[in-house]
Amino acid sequence: MKSSSAKRAPDEKYRERVYKIVRRIPRGRVMTYGQIAYMLGEGYTPRTVGFVMHGADEKETPWHRVINSQGKCSTGRIVLPPDKQQRMLEREGVKFDAAGRCDLEEFLWKPKRKAVRKSAKGRTTLYAR
Repeated sequence: MKSSSAKRAPDEKYRERVYKIVRRIPRGRVMTYGQIAYMLGEGYTPRTVGFVMHGADEKETPWHRVINSQGKCSTGRIVLPPDKQQRMLEREGVKFDAAGRCDLEEFLWKPKRKAVRKSAKGRTTLYAR
């Protein structure tokens, strides 16, 4: 039996896999760090997706379309000016409330999937791998 804490081999193409997903997000839509991590599969976390996004090339990858699971921008302490990500999204039509949250029901992009997955409890899953 394998230990769940066993280290997995590093994914040499991890950054590019993240960027490939992010480049598909249409203008005016967002994805969450967790949604991308889920799509990448077991062993990937929202935090690691965030680290990858921090190094994204702004000209090639629309990094600003990736937000946290609360519908908020998480770049306040990283990007100057601190509201840059929100302003970029607002220019694309994403609306934020007074608390700085966008409505994920309205703006979350869910990539087309081949088949609808059901969870173990028979519910439709929010994210597709």
